[in-house]
Amino acid sequence: MIRVQREDFDIGAELDKLTAGRSDIGGLAMFAGLVRDFVGKDKAAGAEVSAMTLEHYPGMTEKRLAEIEAEANKRWPLSASLIIHRYGKLTAGERIVLVACAAAHREDAFAACQFLMDWLKTSAPFWKQEDTATGPRWVEADAKDDALAARWKK
Repeated sequence: MIRVQREDFDIGAELDKLTAGRSDIGGLAMFAGLVRDFVGKDKAAGAEVSAMTLEHYPGMTEKRLAEIEAEANKRWPLSASLIIHRYGKLTAGERIVLVACAAAHREDAFAACQFLMDWLKTSAPFWKQEDTATGPRWVEADAKDDALAARWKK
């Protein structure tokens, strides 16, 4: 299941919906991404971030997320999967993304969840602009994210 939305989501409620009535699920792995209050990898070295604006291309974004989710379902025997990604202006601490994978075994759930996040981060059509004390700045692609996604290439 894929949703691209402006509204916030309740992680517990979403996971409950994903697994409701399912006795075939032995493992559920999830990742929730939040807006952090600094630029880069190190809070001490980065500029302060008060908000982030996420833009996307409606239709194209959902299509690409569906392709990524379908690939995960080809690679691992998932019982269920979920991708929720928000757009619009979000302040520091707000939820951006939820990825969850359910499978009979935890190894499949963990691997598929990591795969989904790695590919979502590098190939989903979202554009991010951070509001900093020195003004807005577009978030550039990260070589580390590309390297993480590359490990899943066949």
